[in-house]
Amino acid sequence: MTESARKVAEETEHRLDDLAENVRQRFDRLTKGRFSDQIKAGRFSGRGDQVATDSPRVGRGAGQVRSDQHRRERGGSR
Repeated sequence: MTESARKVAEETEHRLDDLAENVRQRFDRLTKGRFSDQIKAGRFSGRGDQVATDSPRVGRGAGQVRSDQHRRERGGSR
C-alpha cells in the first residue's frame, strides 16, 4: 500500500471512529430518561423502589389484572 493510500485509510478510520462515538452519544442522550423507562423503574408508582416480588401482579399489565378481577367477581378461578 502506498503512503498516500495508507494515510487516507487511517484518516477514514479515525473519521469513522469519531462518527461511531458521536452516534453512541446521541443515542444515549435520546434514550436517557424515557418516560416508559421511568414507569418501568417504578418512579411514578408512589412506592419508590419497593416492589413486592412475590405479588401475583408483578410483571403483568393492568389489563390482565382487570381480567383476573372480573373473572373472580363472576366466580371463576385464578
